[in-house]
Amino acid sequence: GVRLLLHGLCSNTTVKSLDLKGNNLRTVGAEALGKLLRQNKSIRSLTLEWNSLGMWEEGFSFFCQGLRANNFLQRLDLRNNQINHQGAGELAMALAQNTSLQELDLRWNNIGLLGGRALLNCLHSNKTLKRLELAGNSVPGDILKAVEQALDHNQDREAILSEAQNRVNILSKEVLSLKDEKNKQFMDFVDTVDKQKEEKARSEKLSAARVSQLQEALDEQYSIMNSLKTKLQMTEAALALSEQKVHNLGELLNAMKQEQNCVAECHLRELQQQKQEGADREGRLLHELSAASEKNLLLRNQVDELERKCKVQQDQLFQVKQDLTNTTAELKLRAVEAEERLETEKRRFKQSLEDMESLRVKEVDRMTQHMEASEHSMHNRIQRLEAIRISLEEELSQVKAAALTERGQAEEELIRVRSQARLEEQQQLEHLKEKLRLMTESRDEAQNCCLKQKEMVAEAQAKAKQLSLYADGLRRRLDELQQDLDSKEEEKVTELNKVKVELQEQIGHLEAERAAQDGLREKIAALERQLKALSSNHREALLDKEGEISLLLEKLRMKEAEISRLREEEAQRASFLQNAIMAYVQGSPLGTHSSRK
Repeated sequence: GVRLLLHGLCSNTTVKSLDLKGNNLRTVGAEALGKLLRQNKSIRSLTLEWNSLGMWEEGFSFFCQGLRANNFLQRLDLRNNQINHQGAGELAMALAQNTSLQELDLRWNNIGLLGGRALLNCLHSNKTLKRLELAGNSVPGDILKAVEQALDHNQDREAILSEAQNRVNILSKEVLSLKDEKNKQFMDFVDTVDKQKEEKARSEKLSAARVSQLQEALDEQYSIMNSLKTKLQMTEAALALSEQKVHNLGELLNAMKQEQNCVAECHLRELQQQKQEGADREGRLLHELSAASEKNLLLRNQVDELERKCKVQQDQLFQVKQDLTNTTAELKLRAVEAEERLETEKRRFKQSLEDMESLRVKEVDRMTQHMEASEHSMHNRIQRLEAIRISLEEELSQVKAAALTERGQAEEELIRVRSQARLEEQQQLEHLKEKLRLMTESRDEAQNCCLKQKEMVAEAQAKAKQLSLYADGLRRRLDELQQDLDSKEEEKVTELNKVKVELQEQIGHLEAERAAQDGLREKIAALERQLKALSSNHREALLDKEGEISLLLEKLRMKEAEISRLREEEAQRASFLQNAIMAYVQGSPLGTHSSRK
């Protein structure tokens, strides 16, 4: 009946506890129990009290073989089964290879001294058995104490292993939290870098807009120069007309005196109008100069705002550096605390270190891969920033070239204006000389007529007086015309000087703008240097962390060597104790008595 019952339980997966005490199991029952222990994986508790299994050596050995192969049974009760020292030896061999049994009850059997020694020896290799009852087996007290010590050692080992597992879990959680914090810090750093890039892009856009505004201002100034050129051409045309009128007056002096007076009055009126036009032009030029000065002030204010923004960016970079130093210091402190905890746990726990090593190696590989990816992304971003810097330098060079071309054009225009003014002055002087020559010729003709006409002396004298008076009036008019021409030339010279001053001021503003652009370039270079310094510091911190990890691995290896050495020493001590106990037992009278039997 037992064989059939146990055969049915071999494939069962729900029964956890089996109680067969007092059923007079024999060889067949012991063999069936061994088969059950080999095949069943669900039974955790087995009670076989009062079954006399020790009387049947073959069946009990088969039962022990099944116990040796079982790795699921946790509690076994073999009280009052008449187990002798041979059965205890079979049990010891089974327990040496069993890794699941925690409680074994062998009370009220016939184990004796040899069985107790066999069970004590098996406890050196069995680390899972926590409770072993040997009362009523005529086992010596010293062996019982040694068994209790081995069981206590197993219990302590189990407790230590449980604590180690708990601490390993705690450490893994702390490591994960540290990883999360580090990832958060890295993401914050990446966000700050992105924000700085966005601010830099905005500043670049603003600078491009300002450059466009400056270009527009230069275009306006160029248009003003063109308008001045047109005005000069108009004045030249007016002067040509005035010269033509003067020439016509000189031709008509001999024919029509009254018409000369009218022409002179018209000429005076035209001169007054030209003076008024010159005054209006001066007012306009002054207004344009004030507008240009206001634009320069606006440009200076914009440059000051750019400098302030650069200072703010520098302060932000300094804060980022401080945050990085603080985080590195905190990580170092946490690494030191982790090292101390690891050292304390390494001394206590021996077998959990291998698992921790594999986990840490994987984590280090992951961290290195993550840091390499971050370094690659930072390198790409630095390359992008360098490309942007190169494009900005090209734009600045283009602006410089345009400014230089405009400056050359302005100088050429000044040279042209000067040459034209000189040519006009020379033409006017030649024209006046011709007029004077004509007047001298007319005077000579009049004198000749006076000499020839002696008869008409009175009339000739009167006519001579009239002619002299008329000549004086003409001379006065010529003097007035010369004064007007001199005033016009002076006005032209003043206008030219004003134009020169304006051009010099514009050139000075352009040089100031160039100096501001050079300052911006220097600031950009300083920012790039700071970025390079940050990247180098980051790399140095990574290298320091890798060195610390390698030192931790070396320390772990040293601790493993110490643990292996301690194991060897404990094994040697146990062998020495075993030899001493054997020698003591063999030398005692109990040992001699048992050998005689």
